[in-house]
Amino acid sequence: MKDKIFLQRLEISCIIGIFDWERKVKQKVWIDLEMPADARRAARSDSIQDTLDYKGISKRVIQFISASRFHLIETLAEKTASVLLDEFNLSEIFVRVSKPGAVRGSKNVGIEIFRKKTPKRAARKKRA
Repeated sequence: MKDKIFLQRLEISCIIGIFDWERKVKQKVWIDLEMPADARRAARSDSIQDTLDYKGISKRVIQFISASRFHLIETLAEKTASVLLDEFNLSEIFVRVSKPGAVRGSKNVGIEIFRKKTPKRAARKKRA
C-alpha cells in the first residue's frame, strides 16, 4: 500500500475566470492535494525531518495561487502541480481544484489531475 499525505479543501481567493467581471474580483477556489510519503520512516523517528512539510506546501500553494491570475481551472491545477513538483521533493502529485458556485444549480465544478516528476523536470531541478 502506498502512503500519502493529503490536504483537503484549502480555501484560496484568486482571480480566475473568462468573463470580464471575473477578471476584476477575487473568487474562492478549493484545493485538494495528495502526495506520496513514507509514513513508516516518519513514524519510527517521530521527526518532522522524515516527512513532507505540509505546512510549507500549503503556504506555497496559497502564495502562488493568490498572487496569480488564471482564466481556467485547468491552468491553475497544472501550474500548481508544476510548482510543487519543482520546489518540493515530490515524485508525483494529485491536485483537485474546485470552483464553488461556478455553475448555477451545482455545488461546485472542478478538475482533478495527477502528475509525475519527469526525468527532464528532475534534471532541471538538479541543475538549479
